[in-house]
Amino acid sequence: MKNICLYSAQLLAVGVLAASASIPAMSAESALVTNQSDISSMCGTKPMVVGLSDGFGGVTWRKTAAAELKDEVSRCKNFKKFMYTNANGDQQKANSDINSMVAQGVNVLVVFPDFGAAQIPAMRAATKAGVTVVPYLAKISGNPGKDYAANVTEDVYRMGQVWADWYGANLKKGNVVFLGGAPGAMSSQIFLDGFKTQLAKYPELKLLDNNFIVTNWNPVDAQKAVSGLIAKYPKIDGVATDYGVTALATVKAFEQAHLPVPAIATNASNNELNCKYLDMKKAGKAFPYFSLDGTTSVIRFAGRRGVADFQGTKNNEPLAAFPVPYADSAKGMDPKCDSNAPPDADFSSALSAEKLKAVFQQ
Repeated sequence: MKNICLYSAQLLAVGVLAASASIPAMSAESALVTNQSDISSMCGTKPMVVGLSDGFGGVTWRKTAAAELKDEVSRCKNFKKFMYTNANGDQQKANSDINSMVAQGVNVLVVFPDFGAAQIPAMRAATKAGVTVVPYLAKISGNPGKDYAANVTEDVYRMGQVWADWYGANLKKGNVVFLGGAPGAMSSQIFLDGFKTQLAKYPELKLLDNNFIVTNWNPVDAQKAVSGLIAKYPKIDGVATDYGVTALATVKAFEQAHLPVPAIATNASNNELNCKYLDMKKAGKAFPYFSLDGTTSVIRFAGRRGVADFQGTKNNEPLAAFPVPYADSAKGMDPKCDSNAPPDADFSSALSAEKLKAVFQQ
């Protein structure tokens, strides 16, 4: 698992393990995203076609995750073909995409369930047709074994709690908002639920809007949304966001308004955001910053689970993965920045530099 070793080395290089106190102790049901198993013992012998059905796949994070899944399953000699669909935020298309891949002979189907329970009927039909279906990242309703094989998640609820605890320890008091993705995005809602639950423990921290602010995970929409928040609320002390691109848009919106950048808590950071933070730190204008990363690699857990279930091989991994701290200004942990790399590079990805470059060129 050369790439996984490189990935672990990258994280060690920025002192991630030194920040282990930043996250709660792992339970038996969770694994740090860095604790990846070797898929070779799970590959079996049956030829297999693997697919990924994305509900909202246009952003670089999704492209990187798709490349990670393909990279993982291609380690199996009996892997024959990779299929990919992008519903572009259209719930009806997301369901028809699943039906289409079943008709085309997919054996293992990983699904990003952006539309939650609305996608279960299509997944159930695929399961009934003999396809091993694994919805991943967000936890959804449904019955394993009937509606899908297994639901592999990133513990986004817990991540939201960790962000709230970081604000509680470092911001202590003030007004905060939460930026999500597309309207109705299940993952964003679960992030927010965890964030709100934990934020209640800090009475001097106030959540200005009870709903997540829609950004469509798009930098233009995010900057407009944040500009609207600045106009609406006279004082914003913290912005939590479930995507590094929208965190960067937040920084730019506050700079454009000639206001101090608030405390940022995010995940899935990128090169431009991290370089921006380091440049501002060098200039003596650093903002409080915390990011959980390695998130594109969660899909590898889903891929291994799907392969093992389809092949009838053994997989002892838990069904939930948790990312690791990659930047934490409160602990002096700086993220990696490479001015020669693309702005949307995610250096916490487990992909090789060559494969990451190919993602950025898509």
